Amino acid sequence: MTAQLAARAPQRPPLHWQSRLLAWALAAAAGVIAAAALVGPLGLGLMRYRTSDTTLNQLLGSDAAALFVVAPLAIVAALLAVRRHPVAPLLATGIGGYAVYTYAQVIIGQEYLRLPGNVERFFPLLLTVFLLAEALLVLGWRATPAQLPPPSPRLARTAGVTLLVLAAFLVFGQHLRPMLIAWQDPSRLTEYASSPTPFWMVKLMDLGIIVPAAVATGIGVLRHAPWARRMIYTLLTGYSCLAVSVAAMAVVMIANGDPDASPALAVGVGLFALVFVTLIAALYRPLLRRGANDYDGPYIAAEE
Repeated sequence: MTAQLAARAPQRPPLHWQSRLLAWALAAAAGVIAAAALVGPLGLGLMRYRTSDTTLNQLLGSDAAALFVVAPLAIVAALLAVRRHPVAPLLATGIGGYAVYTYAQVIIGQEYLRLPGNVERFFPLLLTVFLLAEALLVLGWRATPAQLPPPSPRLARTAGVTLLVLAAFLVFGQHLRPMLIAWQDPSRLTEYASSPTPFWMVKLMDLGIIVPAAVATGIGVLRHAPWARRMIYTLLTGYSCLAVSVAAMAVVMIANGDPDASPALAVGVGLFALVFVTLIAALYRPLLRRGANDYDGPYIAAEE
C-alpha cells in the first residue's frame, strides 16, 4: 500500500521548454546589457555616443545602473527561472519594460550627423538588447502565475498612492518647468540647446507611457481591480530599475559639475528609488516563500 501511494505521489515535472527559454532570454539580456555598458564610455570607450556633454553624463549614469544593478538582477532572475520559481517571470517583465524604455532612448535619442561619435556602428548590439527586452515582456507575461497572492490592504494602498505621486512628480516636478522654458527661451536650458532630440524623446516616453501607466495602475490597485494585481509587479519592478538609473544619472551630473544638475531632483528620484525597492521587497515576500512545487503558472499547466 505504501509503495502504491509513493508511486502515485506527484512528481516534480522536468524543466519545461518555457522555463528554459525564459532563463536563456534573461541570461542573454544580462550579457548584452552588460556588454553595451562596457563598450561605451563607462568601460572600454569603443562606442561613442553622439550627444552633448550633459546627456553624456546621463548616459554614463544609465550605463552604470545597467551594469551594476539591472544585469545582475537579470542573472538572478535567470537562475530563478531555471528553478521554475514564480518570481522569475515577474522580474522578467519588469526588466523587459525597463530595457525597452531605456534602449529605445539610447538608439533614437542620438544627434546623428550633427555631433561626433560612432554609436550607429553598435546598432546591432543595441537592437539585440531591445529585441531581448521585448522577448522578456512576452515570455514573462505568459509565464506569470495564474494566482498571485493579494497584497495586504496597507501595501496595496501604499503602492497605489506611490504610483499616483510618481505621476504627479514626473509631470509637475520634472517635466513641466523644462518644457515651459523650452517653449519660451530654449537657450536657457543647456540640456535642450545642446541636445534637443533626447530632451523631447524623454518627455514623450515619460508623459506618454510612464505617467498614464502609473495613473491607470495606481487607480486600479486602489480600487482592487484584478488586472491591476498583475500589472503592479511589472510596473514596480520596471520603475525601480528606472528610478535607480535616473538617480545614478543625477549623481553623475552633480559629480561632473553639469550645469543642468539638480541636487533636489537627485534627492527626489533617490527617495522614489528607495520607496520602490521597499515596495518590491514587500510585494515579492509572499512569493519568495513559495517553492517551485507551489508554482501554479503556465509551466506546470503546459506539462500536465
